[in-house]
Amino acid sequence: MKTNKLIAAVVAAIACVPAVADVNVGVIASLTGPAAALGAETKKAVAMFPNTLGGEKVNFILLDDGTDPTNATKNVRKLISEDKVDVILGPNLIVTANAMADVANADKTPMVSVAPLEVTGDKRGYVFRSEPSAELMVNKVVADMLEGGAKTVGFIGFSDSWGELLHKALIKAAEGKLKIVASERYGRADPSVQAQVLKVMSARPDVVFVGASGTPAAMPQITLRERGFKGKIYQSHGVTNKEFLRVGGKHVEGALIPVGPVLVAEQLPDNYPTKKNAVAFVKDLEARNGPDSRSTFAGATWDAWLLAQNGLQAALKGKAKPGTPEFRAAVRDGIEKSNKLVGTNGVYTMGANDHAGYDASAIVLIKVENNHWKLVK
Repeated sequence: MKTNKLIAAVVAAIACVPAVADVNVGVIASLTGPAAALGAETKKAVAMFPNTLGGEKVNFILLDDGTDPTNATKNVRKLISEDKVDVILGPNLIVTANAMADVANADKTPMVSVAPLEVTGDKRGYVFRSEPSAELMVNKVVADMLEGGAKTVGFIGFSDSWGELLHKALIKAAEGKLKIVASERYGRADPSVQAQVLKVMSARPDVVFVGASGTPAAMPQITLRERGFKGKIYQSHGVTNKEFLRVGGKHVEGALIPVGPVLVAEQLPDNYPTKKNAVAFVKDLEARNGPDSRSTFAGATWDAWLLAQNGLQAALKGKAKPGTPEFRAAVRDGIEKSNKLVGTNGVYTMGANDHAGYDASAIVLIKVENNHWKLVK
């Protein structure tokens, strides 16, 4: 009889303990529209996310922004107001990330951008980034141009914020070292770049840098090769997925690209800090999606989750409950305290004055060789 009373008392005590709410994570990606190839890579990584953390259930809510900043803004508002998410990951493009960041900061919901959004000043508050800056990547490209003896460079890039960001980075990196002899722009959905290519080729640059991303970035290189350009062609890190190789075919052979190391994980030296994590990630990713299905975008999305996970684990140790402003603030603080976090695509150390925290030494230069990614240096 006493035993039954004891059991009843324990059950009653347990019933009085409030249940911890599920952790909700919002993800926004360009699953349709001109940047759909990038969003598809984010979706691959999301499928690999764990469904529990520290014994608590984690729900992932993936929304499509359609490569449209207006849709991205609507999505982030929905995630915050209706789904009560504790952290947001994504998106794929700077233009959509800019729109999302303003909402995330205003509503004090931590966000880890997969796009290389500038996370300084007013943007920094609750916003972090897992992708290296365009400036770091372009510095790697210009260093190789100079090492190869180039004196002049031609630029063909998108006529949007991504193209502008890469162009500015090129101007800064090339100053006093390399002359930009032509700068041409085109739209992501343009059917041809014949006019732009002819103008660049007429300037006779030693090398050409294509400031674009996804499959539309293949078009300038295809046209340059068809028109007989023999010099080196550099692409941005925005092209590193299988679709770029498929669309570009033989014409993108030899393309030189600065990337995070996950794309060539097995080719990295054994002492490379990210090699172990990158190889494990690639093995799992390709087991699910087939050979050569890796991409830096999937890696950056996974690393965004690792940063968010850091914040969530710290928050779960406190008294605040998921779905509350106090919990979201704790998640933000936890992400900011990330120190030498080794991901698949880089090493991250955040701080009160640095919400990017990407170690530039992780960047490698690769080339397209036999329709595969080859480590150069």
